[in-house]
Amino acid sequence: MVSPASHTNQRQWRCQWVLMALFPAVVAAQGVDGGTPGQGRVIDRAVASIEGKVITFSQLEFETRVQFVNRGGVEAAFAPLDGADLRQGLQLAIAQRLATLEADRFEAYPLEPGELEKAVAEFRARIGGEGRLQAFLDQQEADLQDVGVVLRRGIRASRALEGRLKLKATVSDAEAARAKVDVVAWRELPLESVRQLLMRERFEKLVQQELTAARKAVDVRVLVAFGEEGEAR
Repeated sequence: MVSPASHTNQRQWRCQWVLMALFPAVVAAQGVDGGTPGQGRVIDRAVASIEGKVITFSQLEFETRVQFVNRGGVEAAFAPLDGADLRQGLQLAIAQRLATLEADRFEAYPLEPGELEKAVAEFRARIGGEGRLQAFLDQQEADLQDVGVVLRRGIRASRALEGRLKLKATVSDAEAARAKVDVVAWRELPLESVRQLLMRERFEKLVQQELTAARKAVDVRVLVAFGEEGEAR
């Protein structure tokens, strides 16, 4: 299994843990469209759909590699992906699309000028420079615009969730003080650190609730199951 690094110095999202909250939030079945990486590639099969918009296997593989590299798992650019990698990638692909579904309808949460260019530049540096990036694109039969589609969606998904849920996840000093006393592991931490940890827990629960509700409101289908070694036959 190819795993993203447990800690990175990414600054692409305003709250890096917004992305992490998306992974556990979509566990059952899901899918969608939203970009067509590797447009010159042979499309093998659909693996999921949301409201009739399809994610193909080749699209999923490409997105999974981009997302893993972007989170610090540079080896994911070229290493084989197993079933666990693809399941995780599919969960994130679906979660991001669900998070931006309403925003797409109203063209909300646009990127700031130069923000995507910065994200692409950071991806280029993270993967190991222009040569490694081009080798990755050649192998995936994709181009830099395809990478941009994935990065843009990730930024907008994080921003959309923050916009809807961050205020609800706010933690007061009094709540943080109580948690500092109640949670043994937090007793030696500064109050602000406890407040941030509690806010993160609350935000993750809200993300799960938000995406669960979104799945009930739209037609979400997973068409392929992934075993430990890869795609189920």
